[in-house]
Amino acid sequence: MNHYRALVADKEGEEQPKLSIKNLTAADLPEGEVTIRVAYSSVNYKDGMVGIQGRMVKNYPHVPGIDLSGTVTESSDSRYQPGDQVIVTSYGLGIAHYGGYSEIARVPAGWVVPLPEGLTLREAMILGTAGFTAALSVQRLEDNGLTPDKGQVVVAGASGGVGSVAVNILAKRGYEVTASTGRLSEEGYLKELGAAHVIHRDELTESEKRPIRRPQWAAAVDPVGGKTLSYLLSTLQYGGSVATSGLTGGVEIETSVYPFILRGVNWLGIDSVECPMELRRRVWERLAADLKPTMLSTTIVNEITLDELPEELARILQGQVRGRTIVKLG
Repeated sequence: MNHYRALVADKEGEEQPKLSIKNLTAADLPEGEVTIRVAYSSVNYKDGMVGIQGRMVKNYPHVPGIDLSGTVTESSDSRYQPGDQVIVTSYGLGIAHYGGYSEIARVPAGWVVPLPEGLTLREAMILGTAGFTAALSVQRLEDNGLTPDKGQVVVAGASGGVGSVAVNILAKRGYEVTASTGRLSEEGYLKELGAAHVIHRDELTESEKRPIRRPQWAAAVDPVGGKTLSYLLSTLQYGGSVATSGLTGGVEIETSVYPFILRGVNWLGIDSVECPMELRRRVWERLAADLKPTMLSTTIVNEITLDELPEELARILQGQVRGRTIVKLG
């Protein structure tokens, strides 16, 4: 392909980036050992921060998109051959390196994950970084002793990408899930994903500052942070864990040592960006098998085109996006 289309962000000085669809050539591709014809990408909150707000990116012009799936067309690395179907998420993709909002991408071989048997390229991007993060959260919680008989698991930000997938995975595995959302209009959607209970997010924030409260949850999936995380730490049952992966609610929290030394709770940091490849591949294999959500092809997903992408990036920052949005490129 001599020419291909991509979403390009460009900016000057302190202004916000300007997004446009451009025709690029092979000369525009960054360095890397593996060239991929992209089939799908996806829309994550971080993509909105990059594309709309201009955060984290140092050099312009830039192609955003922290996820992609597609087929290898060229490779100088013996592990990958033309025709191989692959996934690339996180690392520097879409941040320090041209990303997935492009019909053609070139990436370092060390970032590439073979598409596991049991997943299609489309399903892989319905999952994307958000689904991977949700699955990694569940794995870490279970590694720390969580089982369905321990009690309720609460998912904060449940109508978003990480939250939606986490609700569905947990429900499939037999957990009693409480879904927290700022939009109670999404109750039907969340119960369709498997939530047993739906509560407003205000129920997970402090009305008064207390270091420890009545124990409620065996565990929590937290893509929110901020005041929500402060509350969750104070309401975990003895030995409970919270897996934190996001900061949409803020980066600062107020807590004390009491939940940790009186109830032995665990605060687990979930990093999908630099997650070691051995663990990354293992989680993707599980997403194709026992952690595979039941709602991948229907409830969770909204599919858009490259031309519709700028508006969707703005919407995700405004909290108007439900579940997962994928971008069809090939």
